[in-house]
Amino acid sequence: MTKNIFVTIIGRANVGKSSLLNALVGEKIAITSKKPQTTRTKITGVLTKDEVQYVFMDTPGVHTARNKLGEHMMKAVRDSVTDVDMTILMADATKFPGETEQSIIADLKSKKMPAILLLNKIDLINDKTRLMEVIEKYSELNDFLAVIPVSVIKGDGLDLVMDELLQHAIEGPHYFPDDMLTDQPEKVIAAEIIREKLLMLLSDEIPHGIAVTIEEMKEREDKDILDITATIFCERESHKGMVIGKGGALLKKVGALARADMEEFFQIKINLQCWVKVKPDWRNREGLIKNFGLSQK
Repeated sequence: MTKNIFVTIIGRANVGKSSLLNALVGEKIAITSKKPQTTRTKITGVLTKDEVQYVFMDTPGVHTARNKLGEHMMKAVRDSVTDVDMTILMADATKFPGETEQSIIADLKSKKMPAILLLNKIDLINDKTRLMEVIEKYSELNDFLAVIPVSVIKGDGLDLVMDELLQHAIEGPHYFPDDMLTDQPEKVIAAEIIREKLLMLLSDEIPHGIAVTIEEMKEREDKDILDITATIFCERESHKGMVIGKGGALLKKVGALARADMEEFFQIKINLQCWVKVKPDWRNREGLIKNFGLSQK
């Protein structure tokens, strides 16, 4: 008898949603960084264990939209909490619920959406009474199915998360092949790997204005090599210079780091070529947002 469960992971920026998705699926399918708004679209991760298929949806961090791209990101969040079996609300265990968490909880209650609360970053808490106070504050706001303190970075508590989800799996078919990890196209995965390296190496203000598209992705007929051509778009000419770096140094470093990750993921030797172009104010241009695969239908 097969079972399935569809789960949305929601929360403010930088609480570890993408890291949680990667940890639960057991493979890096969502990029991570310490910068907010790293995740721009809904990302589906699939884990099939024995008869149960778990389908997770990672979402952009909840924030106040300041441009059209931000509006699309928030639409992705709103859409993700429909047609699922439950929601994982992920929050920072070191902080009391703020306006963002209260707004999310109010929305979940209005939709009568069952939710589990995951309080992440317990590795940063020395005083456990503080953790109990945070749990109490959240419990006053909503009747969660379970409240689970976790440390995603340490892998603590994740088995409890899976045990809880297993209890709520329902009888039904597996909607994805059992060996599938994500529904993301390979071109999207490759583009996101490049963007992750840019997020890691660039200063704070630039990455939000960067998009990456894969122009070509083709395996050679005579050799076991995958040729990938990528274009990095930024919003200002000055940013283009920063992305390339002195003598092309930063772009070369991005390429080397991205290539290593791609070779591990795709299990093939990669020949990666990256180009940089300027598209002024693209985050407010609907056509470009759509072309970059960031619009929500």
